[in-house]
Amino acid sequence: MLLKTADDVRGIRVACKLAAEVLDYIAPFVEPGITTGELDRLCHEYMINVQGTIPATLHYAPPGHFPYPKATCISLNDVVCHGIPGAKILKKGDILNIDVTVIKDGYFGDTSRMFFAGKPGIQAKRLSDITYECLWKGILQVKHGAWLGDIAHAVQQHAEGAGYSVVREFCGHGIGKAFHEEPQVLHYGSPGTLSQVWSGMVFTIEPMINAGSRKIHGMNDGWTVKTKDRSLSAQWEHTVLVTDTGYEVLTVSPNMPHPPPFVAANK
Repeated sequence: MLLKTADDVRGIRVACKLAAEVLDYIAPFVEPGITTGELDRLCHEYMINVQGTIPATLHYAPPGHFPYPKATCISLNDVVCHGIPGAKILKKGDILNIDVTVIKDGYFGDTSRMFFAGKPGIQAKRLSDITYECLWKGILQVKHGAWLGDIAHAVQQHAEGAGYSVVREFCGHGIGKAFHEEPQVLHYGSPGTLSQVWSGMVFTIEPMINAGSRKIHGMNDGWTVKTKDRSLSAQWEHTVLVTDTGYEVLTVSPNMPHPPPFVAANK
């Protein structure tokens, strides 16, 4: 497990703040009639021309994958993750996750949010809300000496208690001078299991929650992953730093959504 130095934390904090600000910037453009490709173009230009950041996903090619062709991942309705922006036009009621990772001065910052094209349906809004709560249920478990299984269990218990399922094939990850580092942060499991959490670790928590079955399947483009039963899927993501006294959410910005009320109650 990579424990970050004070210099590392400063660099990651800047990158994470910038990643979150991309999501602030794009929010007003998410409306029926716009394409996912146009949303990506706007994000890309903002990163390059305004922030001076590098989109980490563009040309990213882990082993066994073709290079990812866009600056963001935009996952619409039944897309679980890694949706490639393109000609798809948003319709009223669509829900979508926009996932942004930027590189600034050699450090990575990673975050994602759910957005709605117009007014969402009641069930779609509930799925997004419960997924956001799952994210924060996991974050609240973060402290020096805790276990990754504590995070996993908190997410799974809340999701399944609401009648939803947790995608198991993808997880959160360490981040810093590399896009993906140890540890792997699962979103299902048992308390007191997996690796321990130590002050100085930085990782993402990014639960993917399905309205129906947890089963998924990959599309022919080599990247896009959908729910097998075509049910809706939602995801929220923050990058967190483990501190001596608990946690610090690094992916913060002026217009980020407020934490659920239960977070303040646990302070």
